[in-house]
Amino acid sequence: MHQFGSTRSSRKPDHLLQTPDTFVRSPLPGAEGVEFIIHAAPQLGARFTQMTAEFVAGGSLGPAPAQRFLYVLDGKLEVKAGDKRHILKPGGFAYLPQGAAHTVRATGIARAVVIEKPYEPQAGAADPKIVIGDESAVKATPLMDDDALRVRALIPDGPPYDFAVNTLTYDPGASLPMVEIHVMEHGLLMLEGGGVYRLGDSWYPVYAGDFIWMRAYCPQWFGALGKRPAKYLLYKDWRRHPLGESE
Repeated sequence: MHQFGSTRSSRKPDHLLQTPDTFVRSPLPGAEGVEFIIHAAPQLGARFTQMTAEFVAGGSLGPAPAQRFLYVLDGKLEVKAGDKRHILKPGGFAYLPQGAAHTVRATGIARAVVIEKPYEPQAGAADPKIVIGDESAVKATPLMDDDALRVRALIPDGPPYDFAVNTLTYDPGASLPMVEIHVMEHGLLMLEGGGVYRLGDSWYPVYAGDFIWMRAYCPQWFGALGKRPAKYLLYKDWRRHPLGESE
């Protein structure tokens, strides 16, 4: 139903809240049977690209122009990489280093998060490796000793990797213990539940399906509301000097 120009979506210099009523889908070169919702891209000011890929049965991604991270939301994806075949179900994920040969195909109707970022090498660091896993098998750890707020790290933490992807789960009423202001850029997709997000000097109700982009140094805080846990998938750049470093 037409809402006469009303939306919860908001674009500010240091952040974007993009709600499903404003999503626009488009094809991309090399992909077949896939439509993309491009949430964050260089045109926004982001240094990475985050998309939701919507597959028909048999749909496939094209070659990656950079590092690629996948997280399955619905359906199943067949990922072939490193001479192995993997079937990823909801919660399944894959990290594919820049230049790693791979294919991604949906076995039926499916949706997945696709994050791509040009790799920043670090002198003395080993090359990153292919990582395939399932979120349910990753140990949850309390954030700042708060058992009501749990983090699962989906990419290894070490010098080879220049970004991180985590899921954060909040029990009802749980919140970040502080307003964060830092050098890291974020892409965030709400997966479950909802709450209130402070971005810059604005406060927003957010729900499952919403996307948020946060520029470096954007003030940020989240509190979960409702009777069920809130959960989101969070990207951040990581482990690289702000001035840059080459091999």
